This record gives sequence, C-alpha cells and structure tokens, in this order.
Amino acid sequence: MRIIGLTGGIASGKSSVARIMEALGGVIVDADQLAREAVSPGEPAYLSIVAEFGEGIVNPDRTINRQALGKIVFADPTARRRLERITHPAIALLAEQRLEACRKAGTQVVVYMAPLLIEAGVTSRVDEIWVVYADWETQVARLILRDGISRDEALQRLAAQMPMEEKRTYGRIVIDNSGTPEETERQVRYFWETEIKGSATSNQQPATSDQ
Repeated sequence: MRIIGLTGGIASGKSSVARIMEALGGVIVDADQLAREAVSPGEPAYLSIVAEFGEGIVNPDRTINRQALGKIVFADPTARRRLERITHPAIALLAEQRLEACRKAGTQVVVYMAPLLIEAGVTSRVDEIWVVYADWETQVARLILRDGISRDEALQRLAAQMPMEEKRTYGRIVIDNSGTPEETERQVRYFWETEIKGSATSNQQPATSDQ
C-alpha cells in the first residue's frame, strides 16, 4: 500500500486537491476529521481539553467550539503546544487504526491529508509527501473569506504555521494551487498519471531477458 502524505498551509486548498485524488481512485484519510472524532464529547482528549481550557470553549451541545479554541491557541504558542500534547497522540492512534483497516482491505493508494504532517513530526507515517502550495496573499484572502475573520486574525493564524516557502521544500511533489481550480486539477491529474498510474504500470511490466 502506498501512503501519500498530503499537506500544505492553512487555506492552501488541501481539501480541494484531496477530492480530485479521491475521484481518481485514492482513499482519503483526513487528519482533521480524525481530530474531530478524537475530541468528541466524552472522549479522553475532549475531557482533557475542557479541563485545560475551560467551559468557555464548549458549545451548548457540549461539542468543542473550534473557533473559540482557535482564538486562544493561535494567539498563544504555549497554549497551542498544550493543545497539541493532548490531541496529537489521540489522532495518531486513530490514524494507525484507519491505515491498518486500509491495508486489510487491500487498498492500493491512501492519501493521508494532514495540515501539520511535518510540524507534528509524523512524516514516518507516510511513504512520500505531496505539498499543496498557495502564495501568502492567496492564503490570506481565502482564509478571510472562508472563516469570516479579519485580516489581522488571518495573518495571526498564518504566522502560527510553518511558512509555505519552507513547507514546499519537503514535498516530493508540489501542487501550486494559487491559480484557478482548472489549473490545479490539471496538475493533480498529471501527477496522478505519471506518479501513481505510471508507477503501477511499470511495476506490472514483465522483466526482460537476453536469454
């Protein structure tokens, strides 16, 4: 089973790229979704987060208010590290369970989508890294539009992450998502044909012999 680690900066377009890869045959394991499951009401990580950050981050239905929690941790690196110490082990356990289920199912290509793949030090979980890149101003504009936040808040969130120019250096494949959706899809399809299908075809070719 080939595991592609798909990562990128906030609002770089990872989900859009993942949807294309899924349509092409990849099975998506989304670390953000695992994080939501890990902090569901009653889960150990949920109880630890509420104990650490207080009832002010809890919605009326007892779920965690991600926006309220985000305001705390994006403004305070120490708080962010405290949160990561709680969530990362819980996410890691769920990730290993999902990947093992994919192996047992005979899945050929898994796309493990994780915003903090590099920062969390879990690159060993994947076979290779594909980075979804967007330039700084594109990230800022998308973040403001997506989350309905101010420019200052968007800049604060971007400053809390590894710069895209640095993150892209980790990618064996870099997909530039600064342009139109059509341009991005062309890139993804090209890399899928050459890196995934091309590799599979090559592996299936019979060995040649001079005898």
